Amino acid sequence: MLRIVGIVMVGHSLIMAAVQSYSDVGENAGKAIALGVGAGGGAAGAGAGIGMLFGKVIESVTRQPEMRNEITSIQWLGFALTEATFFYGLVGGFIAFFL
Repeated sequence: MLRIVGIVMVGHSLIMAAVQSYSDVGENAGKAIALGVGAGGGAAGAGAGIGMLFGKVIESVTRQPEMRNEITSIQWLGFALTEATFFYGLVGGFIAFFL
């Protein structure tokens, strides 16, 4: 009789551990989705911004070649600021993932 009770208690604890792990799966999945959306959205925005930036730089240098040095310096500032948006999204995703 004591063995049966012990087996039932072990079985019950295994079932409860499985149920607990399934509830953690949903929470971890939400965190992973938040990280993916944060990093993916930041990467998409930065990619679109950088593409637009360099396209406009090519247009403006073609129209006014004498302004090339000034346009190039502004180009790198715009590139850095646009790339920073990716890192903001990545950091936001990590915050949502780990908190």
